[in-house]
Amino acid sequence: MMSTQEFQLILLQPPERLDENGGSALETQLARLLPQKQALWVIDLAQVDFMDSAGLVSLVSGLKSARQIGCRLVLCNVQASVRLVLELTQLDSVFEIFDSYDEVLTTVNSPALMR
Repeated sequence: MMSTQEFQLILLQPPERLDENGGSALETQLARLLPQKQALWVIDLAQVDFMDSAGLVSLVSGLKSARQIGCRLVLCNVQASVRLVLELTQLDSVFEIFDSYDEVLTTVNSPALMR
């Protein structure tokens, strides 16, 4: 799992599968962020081509944790198979989803995103 921090933004790039193992790794990484009250957490799903219920749990858990400490968690580069899972579970309306990481960066200074 790759993690990059710049300014008030933390970028997480999970591996190809957000299943029990990948989801657990993501939850561990997100738990490490909790003491750091960064304004924006970005999960780049460009490499993720499979996600099951364990992956969903890790994303929802991360979103809940971020909100509890006043951070924003957004998703970007969501692949079609993962987007379908989010749509079927109606979580696409819960998460802020961007088409690309660049789109997140251009929106980063927007008051609507950084509240």
